[in-house]
Amino acid sequence: MIDAILQDLVGRHREDYKRGQVATYIPELARVDPGHLGIAIAFQDGRIVTAGESEIPFAIESISKTVVLALALLDRGEAEVFRHMRQEPSGDAFNSIVKLQTGSAHVPSNPFINAGAILTTSLIAGGSPDEKFDRILRFMQRISESPGLDLDRETYLSEKATGHTNRALAWMMKSYGDIDGDVEDILDVYFRQCSIRVTASVLAKMGRFFAAGGVLSTGERVLTAREARIVVGLMATCGLYNGTGTYMVNVGVPTKSGVGGGLLAAYSGVGGIGTFSPALDEVGNSVAGQNMMREISEKLGLDILLPTVRKENLG
Repeated sequence: MIDAILQDLVGRHREDYKRGQVATYIPELARVDPGHLGIAIAFQDGRIVTAGESEIPFAIESISKTVVLALALLDRGEAEVFRHMRQEPSGDAFNSIVKLQTGSAHVPSNPFINAGAILTTSLIAGGSPDEKFDRILRFMQRISESPGLDLDRETYLSEKATGHTNRALAWMMKSYGDIDGDVEDILDVYFRQCSIRVTASVLAKMGRFFAAGGVLSTGERVLTAREARIVVGLMATCGLYNGTGTYMVNVGVPTKSGVGGGLLAAYSGVGGIGTFSPALDEVGNSVAGQNMMREISEKLGLDILLPTVRKENLG
């Protein structure tokens, strides 16, 4: 049943990319084929069901913020992480500098906007940028149960060459005393974490990990239930930038997007969903990915606002 549902979704949403466009402000992303479309579901019982281009690699981009937040919570603890930032939607573009300038505390609104994500990266333990990035990569490999994940060097260099707005955000936070350490070293790690290659299937397995409360499919606990709840809660409230509210009303599943075209979704008791379609809407979220998530949520009853899981469709 679920195989047929996913195949049907991919077939009917194959042309959705025509209503969006790939990210062009990062030159390497501008070269991605906008017609790619894939979806995967990793169930809590270990099954993985896929359709379309679910194994095409692409840059994880902002979805990496979920992983780095989880690692920062392990490294620093909840109180220390959120001493540096808040946990609220920003109301501004993901790369906006406005709240840093005008907010009374001059701190990022949440860890999923770029300012908050850069600050979160600065909290990762390690004696050098290479060590910090290696810890992030190994942690991502572990929680996605995908040891082959690696860096897309071309995307990393493209990000580093054009990431001037991120530099402005980082130096602004440095001026307010929010960031410790060398700004360029921190940004180098951030550009690399965003350039790790994933697939829709990998994202589904990451979503399964968070949906299980920080537990791997082997039963090994990596995060506390509280730490996993923080990540998933922020996905629900801040995961799709300024499109989060509309998405949650229409879909109702905690999700994080990335401008590489991916979506990572987590639903407790069921598992994780990963989608890939690189054509984005005006706020930076995958057009086809959102449309497929809306339908899969309805068909499987995954809306956390109207929880009615339809077990007959999960087989």
